Amino acid sequence: MRVAILSDIHANREALDAVLGVVRTQAPDQLVLLGDLVGYGPDPAYVVEKAADLVEGGASCITGNHDEAVVAGRTDMTENARAAMEWTRKRLVAAHFDFLAHLPLSFRSEDRLYVHASAERPEKWLYVRDAEAAERCLSSSDARFIFCGHTHIPAIYYALPERRPIHFSPLGNVAAPLSELRRHLVVVGAVGQPRDGNPAACFALLDTDRHEVTMVRVPYDHAETTRKIEAAGLPAWLGMRLKIGR
Repeated sequence: MRVAILSDIHANREALDAVLGVVRTQAPDQLVLLGDLVGYGPDPAYVVEKAADLVEGGASCITGNHDEAVVAGRTDMTENARAAMEWTRKRLVAAHFDFLAHLPLSFRSEDRLYVHASAERPEKWLYVRDAEAAERCLSSSDARFIFCGHTHIPAIYYALPERRPIHFSPLGNVAAPLSELRRHLVVVGAVGQPRDGNPAACFALLDTDRHEVTMVRVPYDHAETTRKIEAAGLPAWLGMRLKIGR
């Protein structure tokens, strides 16, 4: 089975369209969206509607902290995130809010658990940024594979029983092996706002038959997204970081 896993689209139409174009050529058996459809970017309605169409076509989608914030009108966010959230709420209609409000926090398929942040209290939106956080995440589920986003930085943690997970930074477009003897936590990077220094959109392609996962990097027109961010009056940093991948 081959599974395409997309996270942190963040209302970035250009990145999403570019990634879905590549996904179509790969023809995976399953498509999973790991949340944060909205926030930061200039096209929230488009991305929510595209996600709804994908779910209707058989994809699976869970919620992220920005999705929850937009639905609830939360304000306990960074200044730029709060500004984007308030702007986004004014551009969504009831159907968009309804779709976002009914997304689950996680879901499991066979030996794979999908969650936006960490399996350790998913509703708290904890970051998996190091081996300690990865260990807590893995200990919160018996799934052999856990896939998450949230950090916007691709990573793989390999774990043996009673051992602290080992961190690995996967190369773009290079398959990383998945050992049959270990459990794995895969942080899939970000479609709409990469933060690993590479501005190209990122999604994960899992191949369960070949026992490997690839972080697929997809260049897109981030200058157009930046132009729309500026035209919308959103914080300028939200466009600048798309150029530098930070």
